[in-house]
Formats: sequence, C-alpha cells, structure tokens
Amino acid sequence: MSSHPTHRTPIGRAVGIGAVLSLVVGVILLAFAWPSVTAEPKDLPVGIVGPDASVTQVEDRVADEAEGAVALERYDDRDAAVAAIQEREVYGAIVLGDAPTDAPEVLTATAASPAVAQLLNGLAAQLQAGIDEQVQAALPAQLQQVVQAAVQAAMQAAASGQPVDGSAAPSLPEIPQVAVTVTDVVPLADSDPRGTGLAAAMFPLVLGGMLGGIAISLTVIGAMRRVVAVVAYSVAGGLVLAGILQGWFGALQGDYWLNASAIALAMAAIAAPITGLVALIGRAGIAVGAVLFVLVGNPISAATVPVEFLVAPWGAIGQWMPPGAAGTLLRDLSYFPDAPMAFPWLVLATWAAVGILLSLIGHFRTAGGAEPDDEAAHADEELAAAEARAAAPIDAPAAAHGEGETGVSAGRDTAPVG
Repeated sequence: MSSHPTHRTPIGRAVGIGAVLSLVVGVILLAFAWPSVTAEPKDLPVGIVGPDASVTQVEDRVADEAEGAVALERYDDRDAAVAAIQEREVYGAIVLGDAPTDAPEVLTATAASPAVAQLLNGLAAQLQAGIDEQVQAALPAQLQQVVQAAVQAAMQAAASGQPVDGSAAPSLPEIPQVAVTVTDVVPLADSDPRGTGLAAAMFPLVLGGMLGGIAISLTVIGAMRRVVAVVAYSVAGGLVLAGILQGWFGALQGDYWLNASAIALAMAAIAAPITGLVALIGRAGIAVGAVLFVLVGNPISAATVPVEFLVAPWGAIGQWMPPGAAGTLLRDLSYFPDAPMAFPWLVLATWAAVGILLSLIGHFRTAGGAEPDDEAAHADEELAAAEARAAAPIDAPAAAHGEGETGVSAGRDTAPVG
C-alpha cells in the first residue's frame, strides 16, 4: 500500500477565492437592489383634455409640483384619452370641463401600474386643493359685492323716506361645489386586486427558463436533440405555468391559450440561448446565460415598476430582453387587448431563434459535428478516471504477479508447436 500526500490549497489562493466571491455577492446585490433604490418617476406620459386656457394652467401647476415626473400630452376629448390609455400610450389622463364650475376628472389605469395610479390619485388631490383655494379666494370678493349692494339699497330707501325692507336685500351667492372625480379605466381583476400575482410570476418564469436550459445542456447530448428538448420543455412549461397563474392564482386574465403561448415563447427565449451558448463555447455558456438573464435582464425588466421609473436608458433596454418583453406581453394580454403587441412577440421569437442558430453553429463548427460541450464532457470523464486511478492503492506484488502470468500466457500462446 503506497500513500499519496494530500495537496492543500495555498492560504493566499483561499483568501483570494473568498475575496472574489464577496465581490460576486456584491454584484448580485447591486443588480437586484439598484433598480428599486434608484426608481423614481420621470416623464410619465399622461393625457390631458380641456380648453386651452385651463390646460395651460394645469400644465404650469403640474410642472411646478410634479418636478418632471409627469409629461402631459393633449387629446381632443375624453374618448380619445380613454383610447390612449387602453392602447397603453399613456398611463392616465386629466379631463377638464368647458366651464370653470365643471368638475375635473382624473382617469387612471391600475392594471398598467398601481404605482402610477397612486401618483395620479395624489395629482387629483392636488387639483382639488387648487380648486378649493380658488373658491376661497373668490369668496371675499363676492361677499364684498353683497355688502355693497345691501348698503346701496339701504341708502336709497333712506333717501326716499321709505322704511328699509330687509327682504329686498340681496342674498348671499351660492358657493359652487366642485369635486374632482377619479375613474379607474382599466382596473385590476378581483382575483389579483393589487397586481402582486402578475409581478411575482415573472421571476419564476425567468428562473424556469434558466433551469430548463441548464438541465437540458447537462443531460442531453446533441445540438438538435437539445433544440427538440427545449421546444418540448417550453410548450409543456407554458401550459403548466399558465394553468397555475390563470386557473389557480387568477393572476392572468384573457385567453388561456394566448397566455400559455406567451409563457412558452418566453421560456424558449431564455432556455434556447443557454443551450446554444453551451454548444458554441462549452459549459461556460451557462455562466454567460445566468449573467445575461438573471443579473442583467431581470432587474431592468420593469415587471414591478413602469419603464419610466428606471434610470434611462436601462428601462428601454430591458424591453429588448426576454424578461422585460415577457412581462409587457403578459400584462397586455391580460388587461390591454387593444395595445400593439408585435414588439414583445418579435423580441421573444428573436431570442429563441438566436438560441437555435447558436446550437446549429456549435454543431457544425467542428469537424464531424463534435460539439465543444461534448468534448468537455469527455475530457471531464477522462480526468476523473485518471484521478481515480492515481488515488487508488497499488499492490506492487500482485501487479508484478499478474504481469508475470500475462507474460507466461502470452509466451505459451505464441510458442511454436514442436
């Protein structure tokens, strides 16, 4: 029995590994916390309807108090503003009456963003406060007019020698009651009144696409077989997740089959690039996919806050990646069927197609269709076998005895027959 010395990791290397891992944890924290910490509204598109003078007055007030959070866009009438909300051109609208005594109306869409709906409710409260200030400011002038009219009537009666008739005194003016109304044009469903189900569903969808791509890359050999596995996994996953999110949790609305198709395409848009990267550069493609979709794509997906809440241009960039496109598409399918949806469909389809293309390139890049990840797998197996042989105890006498017997046997087999 021969003993082999145990090779320990040098202290300096151990410290270096710990330091690098701490930096990795810091990067992960920044990736997930930074969008939430820095999130603030900027140029949220909101419609406004009304006479030019009233619109200008509200625009000036919003510019002073909103501090760049809201960007007002004019529309001809209330119906046009409602259509813009349903098509997701704006998050809400302010409808001003033709007369000063007409009550303004604030239109919201909680399904588009509960955070923006809350902001618009606060804007409605500010409008109400402004109207109340105007009424209070006009009231003293009106009272002064009433008092002057009463004094003039008394003086005229005294000059004519007639008794003052109190019943003839002018009455106090009626104070107009102007109350701002808030109308939720596209509310959330009763099964998900705060929108938490739809927002919380996005990370499991991204994680499901990641796990599927990694598992298929490690367990299925052959680029085309991986493509087939990704398609089968995505279709089945779309049906299952849509059934849970819509049929059980009630987080999704609308047509089940459209929602299942969107989820399936989203999972394929994440899983296919991972398997394609593995086919092209080996198992390092798994790390590239994790960084791309989890650390970059998911935090800037705007699944929980509007795109305008993220620091520019990250919100817009997030819509070009599978997590952001999937979140927008599922929200539109559930609550905004009139909104244009070609862009998120194309984004998801493009990512899935790119993943398949990478798989084909990785398959045919090497002679005979050998794939880098397969070579890496064989190399890992050979290395493991070599390490096992090196670590196994060697019985020298037995080995020598075996070699001697082999030599004798070989000699007998090859000896000439007399």
